[in-house]
Amino acid sequence: MSAPFIGPDGKARCAWAGTAPEFLAYHDKEWGFPVVDDQRLFEKVCLESFQSGLSWRTILNKRATFRAAFDQFDFHKVALYQEAYVEKLLQNEGIIRNRRKIEAVINNAQKAIEMQQEEGSLAAFFWRYEAKAPAEPQSQTTSEESIALSKALKKKGWKFVGPTTMFAFLQSMGFINDHEYGCCVREEIEIIRKQLKRPS
Repeated sequence: MSAPFIGPDGKARCAWAGTAPEFLAYHDKEWGFPVVDDQRLFEKVCLESFQSGLSWRTILNKRATFRAAFDQFDFHKVALYQEAYVEKLLQNEGIIRNRRKIEAVINNAQKAIEMQQEEGSLAAFFWRYEAKAPAEPQSQTTSEESIALSKALKKKGWKFVGPTTMFAFLQSMGFINDHEYGCCVREEIEIIRKQLKRPS
């Protein structure tokens, strides 16, 4: 385990929170906090797929542009994108201009609508893959749950949803509390998780 990062307030945090200026707020306010909102869940699946082969810092710095380009990741709108808009996105220097990943977002938006109709919500589906017996924090890049989630999504026709990508999704969206022991945010998230009403 890496030495903790001591923030400006003197409190210890996960080591990675201090590796880039923009990571502190993301660590303290977003990463690992449970999410039950369908649009935010869809956005994170998309952003994690764009991250594949890149760093999260790159994606985080481009997130505002991604949101503007993809209608705030409203999957009902994204599902309607045509080839002309794909070409427009490929000219947008503020995002990752990868045709396969862009087309995967559109495909996944269409699958998200189907999932919402079948399951009632994306959240109801994704929360079935909450970690049952979490391992040592930040000790793995895949898990039993991320492997199962990846298989389930691929079976439903989703793309760019490999086990490692899905583990990063589960970590960041609070399906597992993967903050290091001793991190000041870990206890806050534990309290939220205990009070959380899981979607069904």
